[in-house]
Amino acid sequence: MSIEIILGYIAALIIGLVLGLVGGGGSILTVPLLVYLLGYNPVVATAYSLFVVGSSSLVGVVQKQRKGLVDFKTGLAFSFPSFLAVYLSRRFMVPNIPDILFSIGNYSLTKEMAIMIFFACIMFIASTSMIRNKKNTEITTVKQPYYNTFIQGLIIGTVTGLIGAGGGFLYVPALVLWAGLSMKKAVGTSLVIVAINSLIGFTGDMQTLDIEWRFLLIFSGITVIGILLGGYLSKYVSNKRLKKGFGWLILLMSIYILSKEIFNF
Repeated sequence: MSIEIILGYIAALIIGLVLGLVGGGGSILTVPLLVYLLGYNPVVATAYSLFVVGSSSLVGVVQKQRKGLVDFKTGLAFSFPSFLAVYLSRRFMVPNIPDILFSIGNYSLTKEMAIMIFFACIMFIASTSMIRNKKNTEITTVKQPYYNTFIQGLIIGTVTGLIGAGGGFLYVPALVLWAGLSMKKAVGTSLVIVAINSLIGFTGDMQTLDIEWRFLLIFSGITVIGILLGGYLSKYVSNKRLKKGFGWLILLMSIYILSKEIFNF
């Protein structure tokens, strides 16, 4: 076993610990680690990330359901348009993105670069949300027609399908603002959507990619162990401080990815 693979498994444990400690967001580390640490192509990395995110979220659903913090009816209603978008984006959109999007002089924007730049932009948005860490007591919920929810699900599903992340930071506010759920129940319910979307989206990749099942199952299993361990340790640490610190880490990583992909630093 190479040193890179060993480091990858250690990284999987760290991702799980973050997910268990913070309650979300750790999956956004998966793609950069697979790309920059283990050398995977961004298309493969986003596919593997979907499997890791999906299997991890299933564990989270069980944990939240035991506390009565999952609204399955709302989660399933929201997940329908989302998983359609995730599957279609992974099955048809990603494979058909041109290898070179455009060239200006000696500079060419490749498919892999574009995926990582888009991913970094989403990381940046997620990090600012974590750093601000605003209280949600002033949020006003507005019930909306289902067709609006359907459109929102399609948009969020397409974004998460492209970047291979769970998208919980997008689903949670949507469930609070438009489904009228409390913040805690929105977090638990979002895991249902993320699990369904990610695993169904991954089936689209199974038809276009050769999957290294042994590595992927071990990586996902170690992540789940990390989640369980992080969940236990979360009783002894401040969640707010952890989330803010993790937000700064994600912000720095997004800046690193942008500088690397755009300026080749």
